Amino acid sequence: MPAVMDALKDPELLVLPQLSVLTPKKSLLIGLALAIIAYRYYRHTQHPLYKFPGPRSAAWSNVLHCYYYIQGRQPFKLLQLHNQYGSVVRTAPNDLSFNTAGAFRDIYNFRPGHETFIKSDWYDGGVFADKAHSIVSEREPGKHGHMRKYLSHAFSDKSLKAQEPLINEVVNEFVSQLDVHGSKKGGIDIVVWFNLATFDIIGSLAFGESFGGVKSGEVHPWISRIITAIGQSALADAFKRFPAFATTFKWLFPKAIEKMLEDTASHENYTISLIEKRLGNPSTRPDFLTRMLENRPEDLTDVQIAAHASDFVIAGSETTATTLSCIVYYLTKNPSVYKKATQEIRDRFERFEDINSTAALQLKYLHALALEAMRIYPPLPLALPRVVPKGGDTIDGHFVAGGTIVSVNPVAACLSAKNFDAPLEFRPERWLESDLVDDHEASQPFSMGPRACLGRNLAWIELSLLLSKILWVYDIELLNTEVDWLGDSRMAMLWKKPNLMIKTTRRQIAS
Repeated sequence: MPAVMDALKDPELLVLPQLSVLTPKKSLLIGLALAIIAYRYYRHTQHPLYKFPGPRSAAWSNVLHCYYYIQGRQPFKLLQLHNQYGSVVRTAPNDLSFNTAGAFRDIYNFRPGHETFIKSDWYDGGVFADKAHSIVSEREPGKHGHMRKYLSHAFSDKSLKAQEPLINEVVNEFVSQLDVHGSKKGGIDIVVWFNLATFDIIGSLAFGESFGGVKSGEVHPWISRIITAIGQSALADAFKRFPAFATTFKWLFPKAIEKMLEDTASHENYTISLIEKRLGNPSTRPDFLTRMLENRPEDLTDVQIAAHASDFVIAGSETTATTLSCIVYYLTKNPSVYKKATQEIRDRFERFEDINSTAALQLKYLHALALEAMRIYPPLPLALPRVVPKGGDTIDGHFVAGGTIVSVNPVAACLSAKNFDAPLEFRPERWLESDLVDDHEASQPFSMGPRACLGRNLAWIELSLLLSKILWVYDIELLNTEVDWLGDSRMAMLWKKPNLMIKTTRRQIAS
C-alpha cells in the first residue's frame, strides 16, 4: 500500500486534479494556444526555406535581422553567419543571404531564359515616394529600362569628357584648401572634406551649381538632412517587418514622426526649387540636366527630374567619398603601398597641370588601389534585396521558392576567405596578378546587370583626379593612428565612418 501511495504522489499525476477543475474558458484558451504553437511549428517545418541553414530564431522572426541592422554591424554579422553556415544563410523567415560570385550573377545579372529578380518593397517609401518614382525606386523592369535609356546620355563617355572642367573646378579648389587646413597642427578630417568635395561635384553636375562646401568648409543643411534620412533606413525597415511596432512607435513618439515627415517635405521642396531654378535658366553647360533635357521624353515631369537628381546626389557622392577615405586610411597604414602609389603618380606627371582623367585612369597601380579599397570596404555595404520570380529559380546551385527575398551582402562576399586569400589584408597587388586564388568577381562595388550603377565611369574619374592631384602635391600623414577603420565603422544603409585626421605637407619639387 505505501508503494501505491508514493506512486500517486508522482508530479505528473498531481497535475490531473488541477486539470479537472479547469473552466471551459481556460480550456479553450489553452487549446487555442497549443493550436497556434502547433500551427506555427507546422508552418516552420513545411516552409520552403526550412532546409536552408541559419540561426534558429531567424526562421521564426525578423527580430535578429532588425537588431543587427539597427545596431549598425549587420554586414559583419552576415560575414560571421556565412563563415559559420556556408554560402547561403537564412537570415529571416523569408530572407536568404548569399556570398558568392555565382549568386551575384544569378540574382542581379542578365540571365537568358530567366525572369528578372525585381527589387523588393524595401525600395518603397523615402523621398518623393508619393510624388514620382526615380531610377533607384522604380521596381518595374520595363519602366526602369525606359528611365535608364534617357538618363544614360548624361553619363556617356562624351558627356563625361565635356564635364571634366566642371569636376576639376571642385577638385582644384579642394587641393588648395588642403594647403590652408591640412597643414594645421590638428590636421583635417579628410572624411568630412571628401564628402564636401563629392557633394559639390554632384551638385554642380545635377543642379548646375555646387553646394559651396569645399569653399566654406561647412556641410550644406540640405546635405545634413539627406545624411540624417539615410541613418533612419534601419528604422524604416523595422516598420515594414513589424507593422505593430510601427503603429506603437508612431503613437509613442508622434513628434519624432512629425519631424521625419517635415524633413522629407523640406528635402523634396528644396530639390524641386533647385531644378526649377536650373530649368528657368536655359544653359548649354554640359551637366546632367542639359543632357537629360536634350533627350527628354514626353512623360518626364519636372518632379521626376527632381527625384532623379536627388538620387544622383545621394548615390553619386557618399559612395565615392567613402572609397576615397578608405584609400587614404590604408595608404597611411601601409608604407610600401603608399610609396608605390605616389611614385606612379609623380613619375607619370611632370606638372600639376598635366593631370587629366584620361591619363590618370591609365595608372594601373592607382586603379588596383581603388579596387582593393572597394573590396575591403564596399562603398555600399547594404545587401540589395531582390524577389525570386513566381515559380522559383536556381541561385548558385540552390533552388529557391518564388517570393523569397534574396541578396548578396558585399561585405560578406568580399571579406570571405572562400573568395579572397587573406581577405583582411589590404593588398592592391591582388588585382594586378593573374592568380587562381582570389575570385575577383565576388567583389561588385557597382553591382551588375540591368541595375548596375549608371555613374560608374563618373566615380572612376572623380577617384582618379582627386587621388592623383592630392598625392602629386602632398605627402600625407595619419594623426589619429589608433583608429580601427573596419572596427569603428557602422552601417546605416551607407557607412558611418570614423574620423580620419590627416596632416598634409606640400612636397618639395626640384626645379
